[in-house]
Amino acid sequence: MPFRLEVVTAERSVFSDMVDSITVPGTEGELGVLPHHAPLLTGLTYGEVRIRRGSQETDLAVGGGFLEVRADKVVVLADMAERAEDIDIARAEEARKRAAERLELGANVADLIRAEAALRRAETRLRVARRRHGSGAPRMDGPSGG
Repeated sequence: MPFRLEVVTAERSVFSDMVDSITVPGTEGELGVLPHHAPLLTGLTYGEVRIRRGSQETDLAVGGGFLEVRADKVVVLADMAERAEDIDIARAEEARKRAAERLELGANVADLIRAEAALRRAETRLRVARRRHGSGAPRMDGPSGG
């Protein structure tokens, strides 16, 4: 029995439909939600969201936010969320390179924190887009790779 899923950011609704399952990057590790899941509120980190409905799968890149599981629906309120098919791989790769360079040149803690967040965001977008387009996982160079 499917459940209602809403994935939203402050700017827009990214996904809204009935689904069979969702897997999200929780702050304590990957978390799967199936119908009749117990109520839950947890933080999200950068990573992939996999949404399944029957044999169809939708992939999203998310960065930060919260997952709320309620009796009537599941809500992902993300700082950043983007569908795999909407990610421009070349642009994301350029953003990853710029973030890695800024991370190496970071002059203070604030610069390093911003550069690390930008790098994680770019790497997440690349991983999701490449998975969707079948070109394998991105190369994970630098301090947040691995």
